[in-house]
Formats: sequence, C-alpha cells, structure tokens
Amino acid sequence: MRHRVKRYQLRRNTAHRRALLRNLVTSLLEKERIKTTLAKAKAARPVAEKMITLGKKDTLTARRLALAYLTREAVVQKLFSELGPRFKERPGGYTRVVKLGPRSGDGAPMAMLELLGAEYKKKARKKEKEKGKPAR
Repeated sequence: MRHRVKRYQLRRNTAHRRALLRNLVTSLLEKERIKTTLAKAKAARPVAEKMITLGKKDTLTARRLALAYLTREAVVQKLFSELGPRFKERPGGYTRVVKLGPRSGDGAPMAMLELLGAEYKKKARKKEKEKGKPAR
C-alpha cells in the first residue's frame, strides 16, 4: 500500500531516478538555471532547496552531506562559498519554475528551473567581437 506517499516517480526505477535528480540538482547549482521538463523540474526543486539549506549552515556535517549527494566537488565549494551566503537571510523558496511551453519533438511541457537572483544576462554579440579583429 502506498498511503500518504507523495513523490515523483518519473517512470524510472529508484536508482535511475536518484541519479537523475543528483545530476539535475548538481547542474542547477553549477549553472543556476536549467531547462528541463516540467515534471523533472518539480521533482528536483525540493532537493535543490534542501541542498541550499545545507549550504546556509556551513558546518562539517552539512558539507559531508552535500558531498555525498552532489556529483562534483567544485559545485559543493560554490554551494558553501557563494550560494549559502547569498540566501542566508531568506527563510526558504530559493528556486523558481517558469513554464516554457511544449517541446517540439514530443510535446512534453518544458520548464526553466532557476535560482532566485540568476537573472538573464545578455551575451556579447558576434558583430561586436569581430570589430576588434583586423580584416583579411
């Protein structure tokens, strides 16, 4: 019986689902914004929030728990040095899910999962880069 068990299964077995969520959360904390399906974004959101809460504590135990879950040590370093202090005063709600629309291949609903404070930054255009190069 599965009374009061609420969890996203994502049509995967336990090991595959755990690996998927670990990779999604690691990518989110590294890049601060990822594009994925709506169901995966909703499943990864609470896990990412718990990781950021660990980053706010900045104790040896919290660092070991984060290292046990996240797949890259550089992301753990970023979590405790940048993200933890950034959200120190915030009591929760560190992420945002923005719906994007259906994927063109199979029509799956897509979403952007991003950390608060990760506003969109415009990239430099190619024409501006080419102005500095001499013409051939």
